[in-house]
Amino acid sequence: MWPDNRLIDLLDIEHPIILAPMAGTTTPALAAAVSNAGGLGSHGCATMPLDTLRAHIREIAAQTNRGVNLNFFCHVAPEMTQEHHNQLLDVLAPYYAAAGVSAPDTMPQAPYTPFGPEHLAILLEHPPAVASFHFGLPEADAIASLKAAGTRILSSATTVAEAKWLAARNVDAIIAQGWEAGGHRGVFLDVENDAQIGLLALVPQIASAVDVPVIAAGGIADGRGIAAAFALGASGVQIGTGFLTSDESAPKAHHFESTDGGSDDSTRISCSVSGRPARAHRTAWLNAMAQVAAAPFPLMYHYTRPLLAADSATHHFSLYGQSAALAPSGPAANRLAWFVEEAQRAFERISR
Repeated sequence: MWPDNRLIDLLDIEHPIILAPMAGTTTPALAAAVSNAGGLGSHGCATMPLDTLRAHIREIAAQTNRGVNLNFFCHVAPEMTQEHHNQLLDVLAPYYAAAGVSAPDTMPQAPYTPFGPEHLAILLEHPPAVASFHFGLPEADAIASLKAAGTRILSSATTVAEAKWLAARNVDAIIAQGWEAGGHRGVFLDVENDAQIGLLALVPQIASAVDVPVIAAGGIADGRGIAAAFALGASGVQIGTGFLTSDESAPKAHHFESTDGGSDDSTRISCSVSGRPARAHRTAWLNAMAQVAAAPFPLMYHYTRPLLAADSATHHFSLYGQSAALAPSGPAANRLAWFVEEAQRAFERISR
């Protein structure tokens, strides 16, 4: 039924639908469920300690014999000045006081690191079918080692320039991440001046600029969106918000409630919680924080985590996209089947 089988053939899957690797939300059970149902399950591994990564790889292998995608961050290791630290404490002092929490009394340390040699060593012990990266790519030697082990490489692009940069470095497919997508923006060539391109404009231009399959991501939560992505030149789609409240997802305080009540205008992009632009549930706190000069990603969590933990009803950071209102319900396998059925109906309507 699919107009383009390149991604199906590349990843050895039945349906060209990829679960977005949402760090902190995906679980081994969720990734396995999507893969077992014929899509490509993904697991967001970027924020995990190494021991947890090893354990989750074992858990996934115990639940599926099909390929799964493991995702990592490739952000630049951050630096922080004492002056910026002091400024943030001053700006956030009223928020700490209102929440009844103490301000951090130390300079920040990164809660997790970019993909590096230790991550690579773990993956080479048990090479995944797919490894994907956000915020660029690791070093060329790491990519070559993974590809030599049989792992397919994906990475996100938010502009044509980023897509060309990735293609020149031999990725197997490119995820075109539109402005509509929930979670952290994958922008990496010019983080300070995010081009903010929507999926409708982004996908066909990337598809015309590169020879590898393009995966559309952002604002796709039903069959109409899937069919539209193929019409624009994509070979597959990546869906996050449509799976976010699956039975197998990791629960978070107020996250499911925010997503279930999400609408086209219930989110906004902000750097002020993590230090990088991310689409999250719009709250009064997030609106006010937009004026804060954030610490580099992920050091900003050092300043915002006391607030997130103290009063999640006020200071929660629920990441989801602009099409939450279209998302199905139930377990992940049922959702994948619904996406396939709805896409087929959309293709049939188009062909009449």
